[in-house]
Amino acid sequence: MGTRLRYLGLTVLVIVIAMLGFFQMFERTQGGLVPSELHLFIAGAVLFVVTWAVMAKWQPNANQSIICCAELLTAVGILMIARIDQSMDTAVATRQLIWMCVALVCANLFFAFMHDYRVLRRFSYVSMVVGLALLLSPMIPGLGREIGGARIWIGIGSYQLQPGEFAKLFLAFFFASYLFNHRDQLAVGGKKVLGLQLPRIKDLGPIVVVWIASMGVLIMQHDLGTSLMFFAMFVAMLYVATGRASWLVIGFFAFAIGCVVAAHVFAHVGYRVDAWLHPFDAEIYNRYPGGSAQIVSGLFGLAAGGLLGTGLGQGHPSITPLANSDFIFASLGEELGLVGVLAVLLVYLLIVAAGLMAAMKIKDGFGKLLAAGLAFSMAFQVFTVVGGITLVIPLTGLTMPYMAAGGSSLVANYILAALLVIISNQANTKTDTDLSETFRLQAVAMLRHRKQQNTPVARQPIASAPVAASAVHTSDDNSNDDEKLDDTAVSDDDAALDEQATAVIHTGGQA
Repeated sequence: MGTRLRYLGLTVLVIVIAMLGFFQMFERTQGGLVPSELHLFIAGAVLFVVTWAVMAKWQPNANQSIICCAELLTAVGILMIARIDQSMDTAVATRQLIWMCVALVCANLFFAFMHDYRVLRRFSYVSMVVGLALLLSPMIPGLGREIGGARIWIGIGSYQLQPGEFAKLFLAFFFASYLFNHRDQLAVGGKKVLGLQLPRIKDLGPIVVVWIASMGVLIMQHDLGTSLMFFAMFVAMLYVATGRASWLVIGFFAFAIGCVVAAHVFAHVGYRVDAWLHPFDAEIYNRYPGGSAQIVSGLFGLAAGGLLGTGLGQGHPSITPLANSDFIFASLGEELGLVGVLAVLLVYLLIVAAGLMAAMKIKDGFGKLLAAGLAFSMAFQVFTVVGGITLVIPLTGLTMPYMAAGGSSLVANYILAALLVIISNQANTKTDTDLSETFRLQAVAMLRHRKQQNTPVARQPIASAPVAASAVHTSDDNSNDDEKLDDTAVSDDDAALDEQATAVIHTGGQA
């Protein structure tokens, strides 16, 4: 009960911070809250509390701070979007509030009906097909739309959707399942070069396929950010699955070489590199398309904010193009200052840390890979956005999760957060049958050894616990249920020993 009340307190704190921010901003810009938007604010606050109640009911052991942090980021993002609406006479914040309600409803459906995330493993190849279909759907004539030089949108009438946001989730499901099933093969080392043990040539197939797919997205859709994020997510999950740093080195050099070649061959990639290297050059600044005017405007906005910012409603964030989406971080930096953006980055860090903690706690290999992949994809997306705006890396075109204007991104990232919550719930749930197979087999081996010592009749030697555990672990990779002990690991004659082993584990190893 104490934990639930603590999370309720966090939810109330998010609502209070949001209401104070909106009240201050509207008082400065319009002299008071707008009645038409007040109803949506109240609906959003009610949904925040409902989300807490749903998690407390169906995900009682989960780390609910993940959703609390996501709600805080969404509230701050909508606050800044509403601020920009005042300067541009638009109504993007109202649409974003509606999308936030849709995203929260989708997250609550996951909380209520997905009690075991491992069901996703059954549809690994279906997820691959759906993910690739969503990723390539903008290339369909008549359906795909090109905006800002990138063909990453699909449109139906006046409505637009970015399918790559949902493709990220489906491909994460497939990557986690594939790498879990083949991690032992991919972990086998080959020759050593400069002290680094490289993988075998025949094991390079998966990373080559994903590299080709990411280069295809870069070439056909002119989207550097999406191709970089998918490739980086796969390489990170590959490293988690195998523990070999050589995969990180290979992945880095493979993508770097591809980008260098693309920058010399394709103009849209070269323009971004030029704007990154020479943003203040007059020719590059005034070039269209591919100029650096947007980046320079964002940098001056960040500089104007200083340490504490100009204050809500006191800056000019609308001067920067796409200030409410691609460059919302620069808008925040102008009005909230360095302290404000560091606080925002800290909230993102809390979400990523909670996801990685769930990955470390969960005993299921598929869950470890999925949680780690989802957490890393969010961390990498935030890094590429902030790095692009601050000239650490070239601008990629990605947007800040939960904060930037856009319904598809908001819904997809709330589903991502919901999956992390569900995984953390199972990681924190203690059950009597939640026993490691390695410990179980070690206990069986110990009891067999004692029985052999007490019995005068000679028996056939048994395998040591580590060898037995390794054998079961290998056979378990090819099974559909990785939580159950393989029936062949313990013979029928030793069923009683298996029960005694469970008792030994429960009593802390006392016979």
